[in-house]
Amino acid sequence: MISFPNAKINIGLNIINKRPDGFHDIETIFYPIGLSDILEINISKDKINFENTGLTIENEKFDSNLCYKAYQKLNNDFSLEPINVHLHKIIPFGAGLGGGSSDASFTLKAVDSIMNLTLDDNTLIKYAERIGSDCPFFIINKPTFASEKGNILKPIDLSLRGCFLVIVYPGIHVNTAKAYSKISPKKPEISLSELIKQPVEKWKETIKNDFEDSIFNDHPEIERIKSKFYNLGAIYSSMSGSGSAVFGIFNCKIDIKNSFNKYFTWTEVLT
Repeated sequence: MISFPNAKINIGLNIINKRPDGFHDIETIFYPIGLSDILEINISKDKINFENTGLTIENEKFDSNLCYKAYQKLNNDFSLEPINVHLHKIIPFGAGLGGGSSDASFTLKAVDSIMNLTLDDNTLIKYAERIGSDCPFFIINKPTFASEKGNILKPIDLSLRGCFLVIVYPGIHVNTAKAYSKISPKKPEISLSELIKQPVEKWKETIKNDFEDSIFNDHPEIERIKSKFYNLGAIYSSMSGSGSAVFGIFNCKIDIKNSFNKYFTWTEVLT
């Protein structure tokens, strides 16, 4: 079975408070995009096999990959047959685009299908939540308002259909724990769930990613990418998640050929 685990962008990210369990309560909008990995999973005759092509982490073993962890969550309850996994990575690592979380959730869905487990989405979400806070979103995979750890999801009526999306990843690794340590949590005066109802053209003034101030201070190059998006005519631009990918939303297709040629870029017309 072949599937295409897609990436997401965060539209706004408010860090509200630190939880007793050490995590943070947040609110954000997850929006699925077309950039995707390629995941092939089949039943194995004898043992678990894992092949990773495309972007790879040197010396990574299958048991440290989120695909394996997803399989194991199900295997613990259902004593599954072993599987062959071929993961071709296209979504950059550590970009704030949710690539690893998507791979894990699509593994849950693929194993459910090929093993005929007939699990409903609510059950798959519970398994996904045990892997990572972003993982439940990729079971739903529709525009969603996320709260608490990012795992409490409420689908929203949001469409960017026809907008032109550009993503730039500068290859800078941002340590998420360090990024959180520099944040002073604060509950926003107006919830993101209300602000997102405004026209996209107003988001620039009202919707913000709380990670940006400290990360831009540490990595000015990321801030320069956002500024360049606005210079090119973006109607909204933001860092996604804790970075370091930055996206720009445009109301028409633009030529970025000579603007970001030293970085990883992705462009698409949103549908």
